[in-house]
Amino acid sequence: MTSILCIGDAMIDVIVKMKSDINLNSDTLSDISMHGGGAAANTATWLAHLGVATSFAGRVGADIAGANFHSELERFGVKHENPPIEGAKTGTVVVLVDKVGNRTMFPDSGANSGLNASDLPVLDGFHGVFLSGYSLFNPVSTRGVLEIVRTIKKLGIPIFFDVASVGTMSAFGREKAISLIDGFSGIFMNEDEARFISNVSESQGLAAIFESLSDLAPLLVIKRGAKGAVAKVSGKKPIEKPAIEIEVLDTTGAGDAFAAGFLASWLKNGDLGVALSSAIDVASRCVATIGARPRVIP
Repeated sequence: MTSILCIGDAMIDVIVKMKSDINLNSDTLSDISMHGGGAAANTATWLAHLGVATSFAGRVGADIAGANFHSELERFGVKHENPPIEGAKTGTVVVLVDKVGNRTMFPDSGANSGLNASDLPVLDGFHGVFLSGYSLFNPVSTRGVLEIVRTIKKLGIPIFFDVASVGTMSAFGREKAISLIDGFSGIFMNEDEARFISNVSESQGLAAIFESLSDLAPLLVIKRGAKGAVAKVSGKKPIEKPAIEIEVLDTTGAGDAFAAGFLASWLKNGDLGVALSSAIDVASRCVATIGARPRVIP
């Protein structure tokens, strides 16, 4: 069985699904719910849901939110060996979801800050690692996450990196961001993130992005939302797959589910087209529900 370690922030998502446009300085009727979150943790739950042996490395506080977060991962079948951190609060993100399912996030990383190699489980037996950019681009965690990357690379385990968001990278600047993400086995990004990293304008096509980023990693995957996704392996032509038409309720976690679908397939059979189709299928299941994790707990 494929075994994957997911590394990143442990978060609680407070999802505010607005029933109208936001009324600034007044009230906006909404449906509000709380869910376990964090990009890498979301990916871990989807991987476990797909039958992959999955572990998660990430920090929680010694509070009720942290206990609930840990218990939820266990219910999904995800191993989480990190003990709660005394005196720290579990990370939280408020997610505003508009009428068409787009989301705006307000994160507070809490206990996640300071992640380092001491937070890793025993690394024997893992076929791949998924790393969230939210951890690498947290200034308090950057040095520790680079230590994690070096430790894993020494063991020859492939690391697949999701760059997380333009906002997190922008705080570092483009050149610094590129220096941090160089050398991974694969990189996941959406089109805005790909254009930020490559410095390719919107008037130029995806071919220009792939050409610009060709030396960054042997596998590049660009998520395009309603347009599907496209990916390229070094030395081969890009493969593009369309999105699945579905009613979108909430896009929170769609990229995390996408990564899970891709890695579950890619590490098993190495077929890029099949991996992309799997990724899009899992992402479509995610956006059809509220929250970033599978609807049914195994």
